[in-house]
Amino acid sequence: MNKQDDARKIWGWAIYDWANSAFATTVMAGFFPVFFKQHWSYGEDTVNSTAVLGLGNSLASLCVAILAPLIGAVADAGSSKKRFLMVFAYSGALSTALLYWIPMGKQVWAICLYGLGVICFSLANVSYDALLITVSNMKNRSRISSLGYALGYLGGGTLFLCNVLMSLHPHWFGLSSPAEAIKTSFMTVSLWWGGFSLISLCWLPSDTAIAFSRWRQTVQNSIRQLIFTIKQVARHKNTRLFLVCYWCYMDGVDTIIRMAIDYGLSIGFESRDLILALLMVQFIGFPAALAFGSLSRKIGERNAIITAISGYAIATLWGCVMVNKNDFYFLAGMIGCVQGGIQAISRSYFARFIPIGQEAGYYGLMNMTGKMAAIAGPALLACVGLLSRTLLMPANPIPEQVIQINQLSSRIGMGSLLLLFAAGIIMLSKVKEPTDTRPR
Repeated sequence: MNKQDDARKIWGWAIYDWANSAFATTVMAGFFPVFFKQHWSYGEDTVNSTAVLGLGNSLASLCVAILAPLIGAVADAGSSKKRFLMVFAYSGALSTALLYWIPMGKQVWAICLYGLGVICFSLANVSYDALLITVSNMKNRSRISSLGYALGYLGGGTLFLCNVLMSLHPHWFGLSSPAEAIKTSFMTVSLWWGGFSLISLCWLPSDTAIAFSRWRQTVQNSIRQLIFTIKQVARHKNTRLFLVCYWCYMDGVDTIIRMAIDYGLSIGFESRDLILALLMVQFIGFPAALAFGSLSRKIGERNAIITAISGYAIATLWGCVMVNKNDFYFLAGMIGCVQGGIQAISRSYFARFIPIGQEAGYYGLMNMTGKMAAIAGPALLACVGLLSRTLLMPANPIPEQVIQINQLSSRIGMGSLLLLFAAGIIMLSKVKEPTDTRPR
Protein backbone atom coordinates (compact mmCIF):
# COMPACT_ATOMS: atom_id res chain seq x y z
CA MET A 1 0.00 0.00 0.00
CA ASN A 2 1.47 3.40 -0.99
CA LYS A 3 1.78 6.49 1.19
CA GLN A 4 -1.29 8.10 -0.36
CA ASP A 5 -3.42 5.09 0.59
CA ASP A 6 -1.92 5.10 4.10
CA ALA A 7 -2.74 8.78 4.53
CA ARG A 8 -6.24 8.23 3.15
CA LYS A 9 -7.08 5.49 5.65
CA ILE A 10 -5.55 7.46 8.56
CA TRP A 11 -7.66 10.52 7.74
CA GLY A 12 -10.68 8.33 7.06
CA TRP A 13 -10.27 6.94 10.57
CA ALA A 14 -9.55 10.26 12.28
CA ILE A 15 -12.41 12.16 10.61
CA TYR A 16 -14.94 9.92 12.37
CA ASP A 17 -13.89 11.55 15.64
CA TRP A 18 -14.68 14.91 14.01
CA ALA A 19 -18.11 13.48 13.11
CA ASN A 20 -19.22 11.78 16.33
CA SER A 21 -17.79 14.35 18.75
CA ALA A 22 -20.73 16.60 17.87
CA PHE A 23 -22.89 14.19 19.88
CA ALA A 24 -20.43 14.07 22.79
CA THR A 25 -20.16 17.86 22.92
CA THR A 26 -23.53 19.37 21.98
CA VAL A 27 -25.72 16.56 23.34
CA MET A 28 -23.96 14.67 26.14
CA ALA A 29 -21.89 17.44 27.71
CA GLY A 30 -23.71 20.58 26.55
CA PHE A 31 -27.36 21.05 25.76
CA PHE A 32 -29.00 17.82 26.86
CA PRO A 33 -28.27 18.25 30.63
CA VAL A 34 -29.45 21.88 30.47
CA PHE A 35 -32.55 21.18 28.38
CA PHE A 36 -33.37 18.08 30.40
CA LYS A 37 -33.35 20.08 33.63
CA GLN A 38 -35.09 23.21 32.33
CA HIS A 39 -37.48 21.83 29.68
CA TRP A 40 -38.08 18.08 29.86
CA SER A 41 -37.96 18.07 33.71
CA TYR A 42 -39.84 21.35 34.07
CA GLY A 43 -41.18 21.77 37.61
CA GLU A 44 -39.02 19.02 39.12
CA ASP A 45 -36.69 19.50 42.11
CA THR A 46 -33.09 20.09 40.92
CA VAL A 47 -31.59 17.30 43.03
CA ASN A 48 -34.22 14.84 41.77
CA SER A 49 -33.64 15.79 38.13
CA THR A 50 -29.89 15.37 38.67
CA ALA A 51 -30.55 11.91 40.08
CA VAL A 52 -32.74 10.95 37.10
CA LEU A 53 -30.07 12.16 34.66
CA GLY A 54 -27.33 10.34 36.57
CA LEU A 55 -29.29 7.10 36.79
CA GLY A 56 -30.28 7.37 33.11
CA ASN A 57 -26.63 7.66 32.18
CA SER A 58 -25.88 4.69 34.40
CA LEU A 59 -28.52 2.47 32.76
CA ALA A 60 -27.27 3.37 29.27
CA SER A 61 -23.73 2.55 30.37
CA LEU A 62 -24.90 -0.78 31.81
CA CYS A 63 -26.31 -1.72 28.39
CA VAL A 64 -23.00 -0.79 26.76
CA ALA A 65 -21.05 -2.76 29.35
CA ILE A 66 -23.11 -5.86 28.55
CA LEU A 67 -23.08 -5.48 24.76
CA ALA A 68 -19.61 -4.06 24.03
CA PRO A 69 -17.55 -7.26 24.51
CA LEU A 70 -19.97 -9.31 22.40
CA ILE A 71 -20.07 -6.68 19.64
CA GLY A 72 -16.28 -6.56 19.67
CA ALA A 73 -16.01 -10.34 19.44
CA VAL A 74 -18.50 -10.50 16.54
CA ALA A 75 -16.63 -7.70 14.75
CA ASP A 76 -13.37 -9.64 15.10
CA ALA A 77 -14.83 -13.00 14.07
CA GLY A 78 -16.69 -11.57 11.09
CA SER A 79 -14.02 -9.03 10.07
CA SER A 80 -16.80 -6.46 10.36
CA LYS A 81 -15.31 -3.53 12.28
CA LYS A 82 -16.19 -0.93 9.63
CA ARG A 83 -19.67 -2.41 9.13
CA PHE A 84 -20.51 -2.25 12.83
CA LEU A 85 -19.08 1.26 13.07
CA MET A 86 -21.47 2.53 10.41
CA VAL A 87 -24.55 0.68 11.69
CA PHE A 88 -24.23 2.14 15.18
CA ALA A 89 -23.16 5.58 13.95
CA TYR A 90 -26.27 6.04 11.83
CA SER A 91 -28.54 4.53 14.49
CA GLY A 92 -27.16 7.03 16.99
CA ALA A 93 -27.62 9.90 14.56
CA LEU A 94 -31.27 8.91 14.04
CA SER A 95 -32.06 8.72 17.77
CA THR A 96 -30.48 12.17 18.22
CA ALA A 97 -32.68 13.64 15.48
CA LEU A 98 -35.80 12.25 17.19
CA LEU A 99 -35.11 14.38 20.29
CA TYR A 100 -36.35 17.35 18.27
CA TRP A 101 -39.96 16.11 18.59
CA ILE A 102 -40.05 15.43 22.36
CA PRO A 103 -42.36 18.02 24.03
CA MET A 104 -41.85 19.81 27.36
CA GLY A 105 -42.28 17.70 30.49
CA LYS A 106 -41.75 14.35 28.76
CA GLN A 107 -38.83 13.36 30.95
CA VAL A 108 -39.06 9.61 30.31
CA TRP A 109 -39.16 9.87 26.50
CA ALA A 110 -36.22 12.27 26.50
CA ILE A 111 -34.00 10.13 28.72
CA CYS A 112 -34.85 7.00 26.71
CA LEU A 113 -33.89 8.51 23.35
CA TYR A 114 -30.80 10.07 24.87
CA GLY A 115 -29.84 6.71 26.38
CA LEU A 116 -30.25 5.02 22.98
CA GLY A 117 -27.98 7.64 21.45
CA VAL A 118 -25.35 7.06 24.14
CA ILE A 119 -25.50 3.29 23.58
CA CYS A 120 -25.05 3.61 19.79
CA PHE A 121 -22.31 6.23 20.21
CA SER A 122 -20.40 3.95 22.58
CA LEU A 123 -20.82 0.72 20.59
CA ALA A 124 -19.64 2.46 17.42
CA ASN A 125 -16.52 3.45 19.33
CA VAL A 126 -15.70 -0.23 20.02
CA SER A 127 -15.08 -0.77 16.30
CA TYR A 128 -13.60 2.69 15.86
CA ASP A 129 -10.98 2.13 18.56
CA ALA A 130 -10.14 -1.31 17.15
CA LEU A 131 -9.59 0.20 13.69
CA LEU A 132 -6.79 2.34 15.18
CA ILE A 133 -4.55 -0.73 15.02
CA THR A 134 -5.50 -1.27 11.37
CA VAL A 135 -4.41 2.24 10.35
CA SER A 136 -1.30 2.59 12.58
CA ASN A 137 1.77 0.87 13.98
CA MET A 138 3.51 1.13 17.35
CA LYS A 139 5.73 3.95 16.13
CA ASN A 140 2.90 6.32 15.15
CA ARG A 141 -0.04 4.96 17.16
CA SER A 142 -0.07 7.53 19.97
CA ARG A 143 0.28 10.35 17.40
CA ILE A 144 -2.63 9.06 15.28
CA SER A 145 -4.77 8.40 18.35
CA SER A 146 -4.10 11.97 19.51
CA LEU A 147 -4.92 13.27 16.01
CA GLY A 148 -8.34 11.61 16.24
CA TYR A 149 -9.14 13.21 19.58
CA ALA A 150 -7.76 16.58 18.44
CA LEU A 151 -10.03 16.56 15.38
CA GLY A 152 -12.87 15.51 17.66
CA TYR A 153 -12.38 18.54 19.88
CA LEU A 154 -12.10 20.86 16.88
CA GLY A 155 -15.09 19.38 15.03
CA GLY A 156 -17.28 19.06 18.10
CA GLY A 157 -16.31 22.56 19.21
CA THR A 158 -17.02 24.06 15.79
CA LEU A 159 -20.58 22.74 15.62
CA PHE A 160 -21.13 23.50 19.29
CA LEU A 161 -20.10 27.11 18.70
CA CYS A 162 -22.71 27.35 15.94
CA ASN A 163 -25.31 25.77 18.24
CA VAL A 164 -24.46 28.18 21.07
CA LEU A 165 -24.91 31.13 18.70
CA MET A 166 -28.26 29.64 17.68
CA SER A 167 -29.37 29.47 21.32
CA LEU A 168 -28.15 33.00 22.16
CA HIS A 169 -29.48 34.66 18.99
CA PRO A 170 -32.23 32.43 17.60
CA HIS A 171 -33.61 35.19 15.37
CA TRP A 172 -30.34 35.20 13.38
CA PHE A 173 -31.27 31.72 12.22
CA GLY A 174 -34.98 32.27 11.74
CA LEU A 175 -35.89 30.47 14.98
CA SER A 176 -38.59 31.59 17.38
CA SER A 177 -36.91 31.03 20.77
CA PRO A 178 -33.82 29.63 22.55
CA ALA A 179 -35.79 26.43 23.24
CA GLU A 180 -36.50 26.01 19.53
CA ALA A 181 -32.80 26.65 18.83
CA ILE A 182 -31.67 23.94 21.25
CA LYS A 183 -34.13 21.46 19.76
CA THR A 184 -32.82 22.33 16.30
CA SER A 185 -29.25 21.81 17.51
CA PHE A 186 -30.06 18.13 18.12
CA MET A 187 -31.04 17.86 14.45
CA THR A 188 -27.79 19.55 13.35
CA VAL A 189 -25.82 17.02 15.41
CA SER A 190 -27.58 14.19 13.61
CA LEU A 191 -26.75 15.66 10.19
CA TRP A 192 -23.15 16.41 11.16
CA TRP A 193 -22.56 12.92 12.60
CA GLY A 194 -24.12 11.13 9.66
CA GLY A 195 -22.71 13.44 6.99
CA PHE A 196 -19.04 13.34 7.96
CA SER A 197 -19.24 9.60 8.65
CA LEU A 198 -19.61 9.21 4.88
CA ILE A 199 -15.92 10.15 4.54
CA SER A 200 -14.98 7.32 6.91
CA LEU A 201 -17.27 5.00 4.97
CA CYS A 202 -15.42 5.81 1.74
CA TRP A 203 -11.82 5.99 3.00
CA LEU A 204 -11.53 3.25 5.63
CA PRO A 205 -10.41 -0.21 4.39
CA SER A 206 -13.33 -2.45 3.46
CA ASP A 207 -14.40 -5.39 5.61
CA THR A 208 -14.18 -8.95 4.40
CA ALA A 209 -17.48 -9.95 2.80
CA ILE A 210 -19.44 -12.50 4.86
CA ALA A 211 -22.35 -14.45 3.38
CA PHE A 212 -25.60 -14.05 5.29
CA SER A 213 -25.80 -17.82 5.82
CA ARG A 214 -22.51 -17.69 7.73
CA TRP A 215 -23.53 -15.06 10.27
CA ARG A 216 -25.07 -17.58 12.66
CA GLN A 217 -21.80 -19.51 12.75
CA THR A 218 -19.91 -16.22 13.05
CA VAL A 219 -21.91 -15.22 16.13
CA GLN A 220 -21.36 -18.64 17.70
CA ASN A 221 -17.64 -18.42 17.01
CA SER A 222 -17.54 -14.90 18.41
CA ILE A 223 -19.15 -16.01 21.68
CA ARG A 224 -16.49 -18.69 22.01
CA GLN A 225 -13.85 -16.09 21.17
CA LEU A 226 -15.25 -13.73 23.81
CA ILE A 227 -15.05 -16.44 26.47
CA PHE A 228 -11.48 -17.18 25.37
CA THR A 229 -10.57 -13.46 25.51
CA ILE A 230 -11.99 -13.07 29.02
CA LYS A 231 -10.02 -16.12 30.19
CA GLN A 232 -6.91 -14.79 28.47
CA VAL A 233 -7.21 -11.42 30.19
CA ALA A 234 -7.89 -13.13 33.53
CA ARG A 235 -4.62 -15.08 33.19
CA HIS A 236 -2.53 -11.97 32.47
CA LYS A 237 -2.15 -10.00 35.68
CA ASN A 238 -0.71 -6.92 33.96
CA THR A 239 -3.61 -6.55 31.52
CA ARG A 240 -6.11 -7.21 34.29
CA LEU A 241 -4.46 -4.61 36.54
CA PHE A 242 -4.52 -1.97 33.81
CA LEU A 243 -8.22 -2.54 33.11
CA VAL A 244 -9.05 -2.18 36.82
CA CYS A 245 -6.94 0.97 36.93
CA TYR A 246 -8.67 2.27 33.79
CA TRP A 247 -12.02 1.55 35.43
CA CYS A 248 -11.10 3.79 38.37
CA TYR A 249 -9.82 6.88 36.62
CA MET A 250 -12.27 6.77 33.70
CA ASP A 251 -15.05 6.52 36.27
CA GLY A 252 -14.12 10.04 37.37
CA VAL A 253 -13.40 11.35 33.86
CA ASP A 254 -16.64 10.12 32.31
CA THR A 255 -18.71 11.38 35.22
CA ILE A 256 -17.22 14.87 34.90
CA ILE A 257 -17.83 14.89 31.13
CA ARG A 258 -21.47 13.92 31.53
CA MET A 259 -22.40 15.76 34.72
CA ALA A 260 -20.30 18.98 34.73
CA ILE A 261 -23.02 21.21 33.29
CA ASP A 262 -25.68 19.73 35.57
CA TYR A 263 -23.30 20.21 38.55
CA GLY A 264 -22.74 23.86 37.66
CA LEU A 265 -26.49 24.48 37.44
CA SER A 266 -26.99 22.75 40.80
CA ILE A 267 -24.54 25.06 42.61
CA GLY A 268 -26.08 28.20 41.13
CA PHE A 269 -24.24 29.10 37.90
CA GLU A 270 -26.06 30.40 34.85
CA SER A 271 -26.45 28.01 31.91
CA ARG A 272 -24.95 30.61 29.54
CA ASP A 273 -21.69 30.75 31.53
CA LEU A 274 -21.50 26.95 31.69
CA ILE A 275 -21.98 26.58 27.93
CA LEU A 276 -19.24 29.14 27.22
CA ALA A 277 -16.92 27.26 29.59
CA LEU A 278 -17.63 24.04 27.70
CA LEU A 279 -16.68 25.79 24.47
CA MET A 280 -13.35 26.64 26.10
CA VAL A 281 -12.78 22.95 26.80
CA GLN A 282 -13.26 22.08 23.14
CA PHE A 283 -10.88 24.62 21.67
CA ILE A 284 -8.23 24.16 24.37
CA GLY A 285 -8.61 20.40 23.96
CA PHE A 286 -7.61 20.53 20.27
CA PRO A 287 -3.95 21.61 20.74
CA ALA A 288 -3.74 19.89 24.14
CA ALA A 289 -4.56 16.47 22.66
CA LEU A 290 -1.84 16.91 20.04
CA ALA A 291 0.58 18.07 22.75
CA PHE A 292 -0.09 14.95 24.82
CA GLY A 293 0.84 12.82 21.81
CA SER A 294 4.25 14.53 21.80
CA LEU A 295 4.54 14.37 25.60
CA SER A 296 3.92 10.62 25.62
CA ARG A 297 6.86 10.08 23.25
CA LYS A 298 9.13 12.00 25.64
CA ILE A 299 8.09 10.69 29.07
CA GLY A 300 6.30 7.47 28.09
CA GLU A 301 2.61 6.72 27.72
CA ARG A 302 2.10 5.55 31.30
CA ASN A 303 3.67 8.70 32.79
CA ALA A 304 1.59 10.83 30.42
CA ILE A 305 -1.59 9.13 31.69
CA ILE A 306 -0.53 9.70 35.32
CA THR A 307 0.07 13.37 34.52
CA ALA A 308 -3.44 13.66 33.07
CA ILE A 309 -5.05 11.88 36.05
CA SER A 310 -3.25 14.26 38.42
CA GLY A 311 -4.61 17.19 36.43
CA TYR A 312 -8.12 15.81 36.80
CA ALA A 313 -7.69 15.40 40.56
CA ILE A 314 -6.59 19.03 40.90
CA ALA A 315 -9.51 20.15 38.74
CA THR A 316 -11.95 18.18 40.93
CA LEU A 317 -10.62 19.86 44.08
CA TRP A 318 -11.01 23.23 42.40
CA GLY A 319 -14.54 22.35 41.35
CA CYS A 320 -15.53 21.60 44.94
CA VAL A 321 -14.61 25.11 46.16
CA MET A 322 -15.28 27.37 43.15
CA VAL A 323 -17.67 30.24 43.81
CA ASN A 324 -17.99 32.37 40.65
CA LYS A 325 -18.03 32.05 36.87
CA ASN A 326 -14.35 32.98 36.53
CA ASP A 327 -13.56 29.97 38.74
CA PHE A 328 -15.60 27.80 36.39
CA TYR A 329 -13.75 29.17 33.36
CA PHE A 330 -10.45 28.30 35.04
CA LEU A 331 -11.78 24.81 35.75
CA ALA A 332 -12.75 24.45 32.08
CA GLY A 333 -9.21 25.41 31.07
CA MET A 334 -7.70 22.77 33.36
CA ILE A 335 -10.00 20.06 32.04
CA GLY A 336 -9.37 21.08 28.43
CA CYS A 337 -5.63 20.62 28.96
CA VAL A 338 -5.93 16.98 30.08
CA GLN A 339 -9.21 15.54 28.79
CA GLY A 340 -8.15 14.67 25.25
CA GLY A 341 -4.76 13.46 26.41
CA ILE A 342 -6.05 10.95 28.94
CA GLN A 343 -8.45 9.46 26.39
CA ALA A 344 -6.03 9.33 23.46
CA ILE A 345 -3.03 7.96 25.33
CA SER A 346 -5.10 5.37 27.22
CA ARG A 347 -6.38 4.07 23.88
CA SER A 348 -2.93 3.81 22.29
CA TYR A 349 -1.31 2.42 25.47
CA PHE A 350 -3.86 -0.39 25.72
CA ALA A 351 -3.06 -1.45 22.14
CA ARG A 352 0.26 -2.78 23.45
CA PHE A 353 -1.60 -5.39 25.53
CA ILE A 354 -3.63 -6.80 22.61
CA PRO A 355 -2.76 -10.02 20.72
CA ILE A 356 -2.88 -9.71 16.93
CA GLY A 357 -6.33 -10.45 15.49
CA GLN A 358 -8.24 -9.75 18.73
CA GLU A 359 -8.37 -5.96 18.54
CA ALA A 360 -12.15 -5.39 18.64
CA GLY A 361 -12.63 -8.05 21.31
CA TYR A 362 -10.05 -6.44 23.59
CA TYR A 363 -11.34 -2.93 22.90
CA GLY A 364 -14.82 -4.26 23.62
CA LEU A 365 -13.60 -5.32 27.06
CA MET A 366 -11.94 -1.93 27.50
CA ASN A 367 -15.16 -0.19 26.49
CA MET A 368 -17.10 -2.45 28.86
CA THR A 369 -14.71 -1.46 31.64
CA GLY A 370 -15.16 2.22 30.85
CA LYS A 371 -18.94 1.94 30.76
CA MET A 372 -19.03 -0.05 33.99
CA ALA A 373 -17.19 2.94 35.42
CA ALA A 374 -19.85 5.20 33.90
CA ILE A 375 -22.48 3.14 35.72
CA ALA A 376 -20.82 3.74 39.07
CA GLY A 377 -19.66 7.35 38.62
CA PRO A 378 -22.92 9.22 37.92
CA ALA A 379 -24.75 6.96 40.39
CA LEU A 380 -22.08 7.68 43.03
CA LEU A 381 -22.37 11.42 42.48
CA ALA A 382 -26.18 11.28 42.60
CA CYS A 383 -26.37 9.01 45.67
CA VAL A 384 -23.74 10.90 47.68
CA GLY A 385 -25.53 14.15 46.88
CA LEU A 386 -28.93 12.78 47.94
CA LEU A 387 -27.51 11.17 51.10
CA SER A 388 -25.62 14.27 52.21
CA ARG A 389 -28.71 16.42 51.62
CA THR A 390 -30.78 14.05 53.77
CA LEU A 391 -28.22 14.16 56.59
CA LEU A 392 -27.71 17.94 56.47
CA MET A 393 -31.29 19.13 55.99
CA PRO A 394 -32.98 20.31 59.21
CA ALA A 395 -36.53 19.33 60.07
CA ASN A 396 -38.15 22.64 59.05
CA PRO A 397 -35.72 24.44 56.76
CA ILE A 398 -36.25 27.95 55.47
CA PRO A 399 -35.91 28.46 51.67
CA GLU A 400 -32.40 29.92 51.98
CA GLN A 401 -31.24 26.85 53.92
CA VAL A 402 -32.64 24.52 51.25
CA ILE A 403 -30.67 26.31 48.52
CA GLN A 404 -27.44 26.31 50.55
CA ILE A 405 -27.72 22.65 51.55
CA ASN A 406 -28.55 21.57 47.99
CA GLN A 407 -25.44 23.35 46.73
CA LEU A 408 -23.25 21.90 49.49
CA SER A 409 -24.59 18.40 48.79
CA SER A 410 -23.68 18.76 45.11
CA ARG A 411 -20.12 19.81 46.07
CA ILE A 412 -19.77 16.81 48.40
CA GLY A 413 -20.93 14.51 45.59
CA MET A 414 -18.34 15.97 43.22
CA GLY A 415 -15.60 15.61 45.86
CA SER A 416 -16.23 11.87 46.11
CA LEU A 417 -14.63 11.47 42.65
CA LEU A 418 -11.19 12.23 44.15
CA LEU A 419 -11.05 8.70 45.55
CA LEU A 420 -11.30 7.29 42.03
CA PHE A 421 -8.44 9.40 40.66
CA ALA A 422 -6.22 8.52 43.62
CA ALA A 423 -6.88 4.80 43.13
CA GLY A 424 -6.12 5.14 39.41
CA ILE A 425 -2.70 6.71 40.01
CA ILE A 426 -1.75 4.14 42.64
CA MET A 427 -2.68 1.15 40.50
CA LEU A 428 -1.23 2.52 37.26
CA SER A 429 2.14 2.92 38.99
CA LYS A 430 2.09 -0.86 39.56
CA VAL A 431 1.40 -1.76 35.90
CA LYS A 432 4.49 -3.20 34.19
CA GLU A 433 5.35 -1.78 30.79
CA PRO A 434 3.81 -4.13 28.16
CA THR A 435 5.76 -5.26 25.11
CA ASP A 436 4.10 -4.72 21.72
CA THR A 437 5.19 -7.50 19.34
CA ARG A 438 3.38 -6.03 16.31
CA PRO A 439 5.32 -4.93 13.25
CA ARG A 440 6.74 -1.44 13.64
